[in-house]
Amino acid sequence: MRLYFKRFFQAARLDVSLYQEVVADPRLLNQAWITVLLYAMLAAWGSFGRAGAVGSNIGMISALIGWYIWAFSSYFIATRMLRGGSAEPQRAERKAVIRSMGFACAPGVIQVLGIIPGLGIAVLLLSSIWMMVAATIAIKEALNFESTARAAGACIIGWIIGAVAQGLLLVVLFSVFGVPKT
Repeated sequence: MRLYFKRFFQAARLDVSLYQEVVADPRLLNQAWITVLLYAMLAAWGSFGRAGAVGSNIGMISALIGWYIWAFSSYFIATRMLRGGSAEPQRAERKAVIRSMGFACAPGVIQVLGIIPGLGIAVLLLSSIWMMVAATIAIKEALNFESTARAAGACIIGWIIGAVAQGLLLVVLFSVFGVPKT
């Protein structure tokens, strides 16, 4: 457990060597998923904690789905549109991207501070930028990109796709379950 938290904080500190380790070691997939679950849970509490249990659960589900759409979109864009003439992507790269993008959401746990009145938007903005930088490092290391700009472009476009999907999902689920505005 101590080693996991060391990796977690390395990811949040944007330590490139951690992302290289995650890409190289397929056994770290479970730890990446734990990081994603922690992020989703704490982001939901910070954003929708005042909406009660149903609001927090919907927030957690939408955060998980939004993260997955972001990670997969970033992978797809990086390997299909912004690859730069390299060879066809390999299946192992997709798993490396998922592992590294899982750890890249470690900075997102600060979204739990959004439960403090008046901090919600500022914390969301800070964590989004921080996660975007971490994801850029993750994509760059997982796909062995030389260009940081290409990795950042894939992450930004993927993030926009994921954020739109997550926002639509929130609207639909909050309407279906009748969660009041917070």
